[in-house]
Amino acid sequence: MSKEIGITVKKAEDLSEWYTQVVTKAELADYAPMKGFMVLRPYGYSIWERIKEWLDRKLKESGHSNAYFPLFIPESYLKKEAEHFKGFTPEVFWVTEAGENKLSERLAVRPTSETIVNDAYSKWVRSWRDLPLLINLWNSVLRSEITATRPFIRTSEFLWQEGHTVHATKGMRTRRS
Repeated sequence: MSKEIGITVKKAEDLSEWYTQVVTKAELADYAPMKGFMVLRPYGYSIWERIKEWLDRKLKESGHSNAYFPLFIPESYLKKEAEHFKGFTPEVFWVTEAGENKLSERLAVRPTSETIVNDAYSKWVRSWRDLPLLINLWNSVLRSEITATRPFIRTSEFLWQEGHTVHATKGMRTRRS
């Protein structure tokens, strides 16, 4: 069986298929064995690295610091912010067991980080002197995509940048004085 070389559809005829062929035949990404997931191949990952390096430099110049938060978020945290979270509900992956043991509370595999970040901020910010708090996260986010997936556009797991900041005033100041 021969592997077709080149793009076999015209962009104007089937944009979705054209895009998928460009990404896979340029060896930027490939499909993983699980539906909705992709593998970033070296060229594709190098694009991510360059974007991340540039943005990370800009964020640090503006006073942001990088932090990391857990991949798992307790269901009780999500319930605290139910209004914000309801849009993610159909897409959440849940962890209910650890080894042979059933967990006492379901854990969401991070669909977004606001709920866990807000919990930390509620402990860290005690007065205006703690502000501004400028934190950036580089992480993976997982959402069970229920629509058609496309590499880099709609996948169940994707690399993500999240900025979470708290300010003393309505006008956003990014550098500490």
